Amino acid sequence: MSEVFHGSPLSRISGPDPERKSYGSYVSFEDPDGNVWIVQEVTRRLPGRIDPAMTTFASANDLAGAMRRAAAAHGEHEKHNGQHDTNWPDWYAAYMAAEQAGTELPR
Repeated sequence: MSEVFHGSPLSRISGPDPERKSYGSYVSFEDPDGNVWIVQEVTRRLPGRIDPAMTTFASANDLAGAMRRAAAAHGEHEKHNGQHDTNWPDWYAAYMAAEQAGTELPR
């Protein structure tokens, strides 16, 4: 496997994308048949890449991480509104689904 690079597959710059933008860093490898594969780092999916009506998590750790990010964002939401949000479960769910689908996050 190659080292991580950014730029483009034709003009490689060593190391990951400095801003860690989604789809901005790559690795490449060659399989036993001689096919060359390029893999991109995805830090956030682009809109339309995931069905926003479907939300799944690959593991309990992935779900826990999504819940932690939602909790942090919800804390900011409550600070901005200046009051406790009793409807926090719905807000968390909307945040986690939007984050996974790459759509606009609730504020």
